[in-house]
Formats: sequence, C-alpha cells, structure tokens
Amino acid sequence: MNALLEKPDTVVPSEEDTKLAAESSRILASTQPERDLRVQLDDGQVLTLPKAAARLLSHLLTEMAHGNAVTLIPIHAEMTTQEAADYLNVSRPHLVKLLESNALAYHKVGSHRRVRFADLKAYKEQNATERAKALDELAAQAQDLGMGY
Repeated sequence: MNALLEKPDTVVPSEEDTKLAAESSRILASTQPERDLRVQLDDGQVLTLPKAAARLLSHLLTEMAHGNAVTLIPIHAEMTTQEAADYLNVSRPHLVKLLESNALAYHKVGSHRRVRFADLKAYKEQNATERAKALDELAAQAQDLGMGY
C-alpha cells in the first residue's frame, strides 16, 4: 500500500464524507473570493479564516468530493525515500539513483536518507516542465513532417 496512505493524518473520505464535501465545495465555490470566509462552530463561536486557508479548504473539499485521499504535507517536512518515491510515483531504487546522482538534494539522518518536501516538489515541477517542453517539440516535429498528428 502507498506509504502516504498509511500516514495517520491521511484522510480517506467515506461515501457520506464525499457527498458532504461535494455539497460544501459547491457552496464555497459560489462565495466571493475577495470576501473573508467565516465559519460558525456549534458553540456559536465565529472564526474568520485567512484567504489562503479558504483556498486550501476549497481544494481539500474538491479532492474529498472526488473520493481522493488527502494528506497535508508541510513544505518543510522531510520524507523517507519510500515516501518520496511514492510522491513522485517512481520506485524507491530509482529515487535512490536520483539522490546519488545529485539530481535531487537529500541529507542523511544516521544511515537513512531524508528528502525535504520543498526540494521534492521543486524537482517534480521542473521535471513536468521539461516533459511538457519535450512533448511540444515532438508535436512540432510531427507537424513539420506531416505525420498527421
């Protein structure tokens, strides 16, 4: 099983949660983004959420509405090689090769490698950009050669 799904703070929505998240997401999406989001608790207390938290809540509800498991990972978090491999959707041995070739920064805690989530996220975004660029170049070549794509 995916190591991120085994984390105790990972939320896998039930069918009831999925329905409630879909309804809440629709309501939240209809609010004006420039206005503060206020949440009233059962005891009557009203909380005003920062705009960034409101955006995060909207994204969280959307993912839950689709039945997706959700885990919040702080940007400064350190991940094991298995967690990092799962995040990149690669095998752990492949990730270790990336680390040892200095394609991705890491440090050791004792004999164990740790990867900062911020570095992992930056690598994933850079890799996605490079793949998109290569795909655009291939499509342009196919057009130039009249391959019918």
